[in-house]
Amino acid sequence: MKLHPVILPISPEDQRLRGRERVLAQSRRAREALARSCEASGVSLGPLTTDARGAPIPFDNTHWSLSHKARFVAAVVGPTPIGIDIEEIRPRNEELYAYVAGAAEWALADRNWETFFRYWTAKEAVLKTAGVGISHLRKARIHALLGKDYLIVDYGSHLWPVKHFRFQDHIVALMHDDYAVVWDLR
Repeated sequence: MKLHPVILPISPEDQRLRGRERVLAQSRRAREALARSCEASGVSLGPLTTDARGAPIPFDNTHWSLSHKARFVAAVVGPTPIGIDIEEIRPRNEELYAYVAGAAEWALADRNWETFFRYWTAKEAVLKTAGVGISHLRKARIHALLGKDYLIVDYGSHLWPVKHFRFQDHIVALMHDDYAVVWDLR
């Protein structure tokens, strides 16, 4: 089985939008990416509904996940619970280092913005897979780094494999159950 995460750019016109209009444009584009992931996976796109917490509800035994930022969106479908997150790698408030990871986690790698967003996106992808919100971020821990594109997150007494993909100044994390991954960047 292969997973086909799709990354699409936000149009320059939609990037200039603000507020609710911007979020709606990003959401539409993320759904386009999801439709392309379905097509590549041989799955018919079903209804996209969420539970009371906002976690995606599978359609026809197909799990799905979306993420959107100002310039790009990412989406993926799969046969088991799945999570995807995308972030632009750029400096932020340095106080966030302590929010995202503890001392033992920072001891695993250099403390820089690349690692910060690697940790952030990995944890976010795992929390999406688990169907919980960002309020659980501090409960997820980086367990091991296995090369520059693969790590393990410990959350809820379970070890979650996360694969990373980098392009331009962005990083995407995909929580997967050890499936082959074919990234689609358009």
